[in-house]
Amino acid sequence: MAIYALGDRVPQIDPTAFVHPDATVIGDVVIGPESTVWPQAVLRGDYGRITVGARTSIQDGSVIHSTMLHPTVIGDDCVIGHLVHMECCTIENGALVGSGSIVLHRAIVREQALVGAAALVPNDMEVPARAMALGIPAKIKLDAVDPDLMIKPGAGQYVQNGARYRAGLRRIDTDE
Repeated sequence: MAIYALGDRVPQIDPTAFVHPDATVIGDVVIGPESTVWPQAVLRGDYGRITVGARTSIQDGSVIHSTMLHPTVIGDDCVIGHLVHMECCTIENGALVGSGSIVLHRAIVREQALVGAAALVPNDMEVPARAMALGIPAKIKLDAVDPDLMIKPGAGQYVQNGARYRAGLRRIDTDE
């Protein structure tokens, strides 16, 4: 797995987290218990901190970055979809950021909110709790999310999948 320190910035990965061997984690990155980071995801904490809470899934191909001025913070029980780009934003507990979406500087996705696939959450936008953000740029639909149906099952499934991968993933195309 590609985990790199950069100077004195060293990733902190909980031993119960699963980071796929084809993911990249660099610098000031904290990954919480039972969280998962899937193939080709890049968490690059070269300038500022990236924090991933407990039981959160960072899906394949996602790119997460921060700057010296603004960290990127992802809470507990979140699902960050495939090919998501996030930079200098806050994703609160139990939120879902859909595949292909972009969440930019100082944006806040509140607890149990949902960012729809391919949406753009621009700088400084706030997505209220249990709301949906859809489109480019994102438009808000209030009280549109039922987290028990739309978010919690996926977050729990990825915790189980991480344990399955920790126990059973093995590379078979090399002699190593």
